[in-house]
Amino acid sequence: MPTFAYSALKPDGSLARGELTANDRGEAMRRLDRSGLQPVSIAVKEGDGPAAAPPKKPSDSKAAEPTRSGDSARKPAEAKAPATAKAEGAAALPKGPVRLSRKQVILFTEELSDLLSAGLQLEPALRIMESRDELGPLKQVSGLLRQKVRDGGSFSASLRTASPNFGELYCSMAAAGEISGALGVILKRQAQYLKSIAELQSSVITALIYPAFLFFAGMLVSGLFVTFLVPQLASLLKSSNKPLPLPAQIMMGAGDFVKAYWWVILLAIAAGMFLFQKITTNPVYRPGWDRVRLGLPMVGPILTGRFFVQFLETLANLVDNGLPLLRALELSRDATQNIYVRRLLDQVISMVGEGGSLAKALKRVGFFPPLMTDMITVGEQTGDLPLALRRTAERYDKELEKKIIRLQAAIPHIVTIFMAILVGMVAYMMITVILESVTSIKVR
Repeated sequence: MPTFAYSALKPDGSLARGELTANDRGEAMRRLDRSGLQPVSIAVKEGDGPAAAPPKKPSDSKAAEPTRSGDSARKPAEAKAPATAKAEGAAALPKGPVRLSRKQVILFTEELSDLLSAGLQLEPALRIMESRDELGPLKQVSGLLRQKVRDGGSFSASLRTASPNFGELYCSMAAAGEISGALGVILKRQAQYLKSIAELQSSVITALIYPAFLFFAGMLVSGLFVTFLVPQLASLLKSSNKPLPLPAQIMMGAGDFVKAYWWVILLAIAAGMFLFQKITTNPVYRPGWDRVRLGLPMVGPILTGRFFVQFLETLANLVDNGLPLLRALELSRDATQNIYVRRLLDQVISMVGEGGSLAKALKRVGFFPPLMTDMITVGEQTGDLPLALRRTAERYDKELEKKIIRLQAAIPHIVTIFMAILVGMVAYMMITVILESVTSIKVR
């Protein structure tokens, strides 16, 4: 029986090394799992191989011949069985990244955070998620992650290769949780964040259904006016030798242009969207666009508030789990997607690295509000910075909820006002044309 040398993680996070004897590597891993150890690496001990078979006596050669022939018939079948099992195991796991929907990402995060919060280690928790009865992307992703973690890879790096739908922010938060030892807590907060984003988008879509209906109905009516009614009235005015009023000329010109160059309009819209996407993702222009996004009306305050809550919660978790403040700031910066804000955090990290306090560094940057820096100052003076960061995060989280509610209430009214202006302009033009037509008829 071969001897395996292993290294594994204990429940307290420390590394254990040792040796054990087992029939194969799979049995060795199962024995470690039953002992409460999370395997990191398992390998056959050097020089430990199967014992050499004793030499056979010449007198037994003939008697042994049938047995050898029988063995040779069985060996291909025995060799084929492990190969088949291995192929079936490989076929169960996809070869490349697995696509996940947002709901599946949220479900995966919630289940894994619950298992980790219950005291399970990462690899056993992923094994439980992999053993679900229903087949699907979640089962495949759990299997991929467990395989990579079992082979010694980090959870955050495994997420990047398992599915592209986790995103850079998700992977950075997972890396911060691994380093701080609070992976379950950070995943739970990440699940709450994803759910809040999904609820916001759902509520915005619901709020936009009625205004969108009004918008398309107004555009349809305007198109009918410009295409059919206005040309008939214009022909009536021309027959009476009356010049077309300016509103009618504008509507006629717009209708003729759309009819003749509709394909140019579509190409221009597509080209504009393509150029906008290229410019906003270009590393040269990305910081400027990220700064503009934070200053957009209505949307900018929500993006800024979301960053404040995420930054404060992440920093509080990292510092509370024993990480130095400088390292916690670096991980919080890596978990930030906005390039403009990341550069500001680079300045904060440089000031703190030179011996400055966190609150003074945030004040000197100028992006962070005075209330936040004042509350952080109190936490530094009292010696309980994590508590101050959490209280500040809770305060800004409440303000963020209020901003989101106000945005949801404002969007339908904004669209309705826009549609009222559009329909009013079309109605004004139509009434002007009709009055001119009636006047020309009376003169005749």
